[in-house]
Amino acid sequence: MISQIELRELKFYAYHGVSPQELKVGNTFIVDLTLTVSLENAIVSDNLHDTVNYAEVYAVVKKQMSIPSKLLEHVAGRIMTALKDRFPQLLGIDLKLSKLNPPFGGDIYSASIILKETF
Repeated sequence: MISQIELRELKFYAYHGVSPQELKVGNTFIVDLTLTVSLENAIVSDNLHDTVNYAEVYAVVKKQMSIPSKLLEHVAGRIMTALKDRFPQLLGIDLKLSKLNPPFGGDIYSASIILKETF
């Protein structure tokens, strides 16, 4: 059985952006994750070691979000790599990283990058 774990709207205040002001002032970012993983053992065992620990996923994402970058693409790529390294049992990752109210002179709620990978 292949299943998915969804973690929605992980919110971070971070310092990512091209302009010096974005790197100094920061902004709010939202991460949405869908992790594809076999959960057959966890369904039967009721044991945390047979699934992906959500708190550990959050910690991995938080660590990568704390490293300033110019591009959302770069941050999202780092998150994907870090999750694959920490959780080798993953079969795929869908990640959406959004910057709220990006400062480019228009009325826009967010700008997002979406990465999807199946292993």
